[in-house]
Amino acid sequence: MDTPADTPRVRDPTRTREKILDAAQALILDHGFAATTVDAVVGRAGITKGAFFHHFTSKSDLARALVERYAALDRAHLDERLARARKLSSDPLQQVLLLIALFEEEFASHQEPFGGCLFASYIYEAKLFDEATLEVLRDSTLLWRRVMLEALEKVAARYPPRREVDMEALADLFYSLTEGAFIMTRTLGDKSLLGRQARHLRTYLELLFGPAPEPPRTPAS
Repeated sequence: MDTPADTPRVRDPTRTREKILDAAQALILDHGFAATTVDAVVGRAGITKGAFFHHFTSKSDLARALVERYAALDRAHLDERLARARKLSSDPLQQVLLLIALFEEEFASHQEPFGGCLFASYIYEAKLFDEATLEVLRDSTLLWRRVMLEALEKVAARYPPRREVDMEALADLFYSLTEGAFIMTRTLGDKSLLGRQARHLRTYLELLFGPAPEPPRTPAS
């Protein structure tokens, strides 16, 4: 049913809050947290300052809410990719390779160099945040370690690695590789770097856990 023209629109507080968070994230990724003012967020979101303080008591409150949202979305993204990899294969090695390939495919689809990682932006200015906010960063990083370590231990149980390997360090490799590639991508403006680095990791895991290559045949005398 059509709404009469003289009926006032009902504001959606959830949508307003998301607009504020979206604006703040874009500004922080571009300029850093210290340089991102409440006025800048208000201007980018197209809201009043009163609306801002209705949802967030301070800039610090905004920072905590923003990183909590980012961590939740990051976890959901990982869970979605894991579920798809497990659906596509029951083999533990193939599941890990597929997981990385799914991220590689996503990285390759970016039309512009990736905007960066909010976690990295926060860590660069860690002294500006309270302990509770920094704890969100640590929890998210350790989550990736636990998930990848569990997956890789299943791989090693079926396919013993061909070289001695620190499994915890290996579990951290995808996370640390992508964070480094974010920096290189923004520095060099090369959007292909993320996908190319992910492909190298897949190759390394294939070599580490795959069967040993057959020795070259000696030509018959």
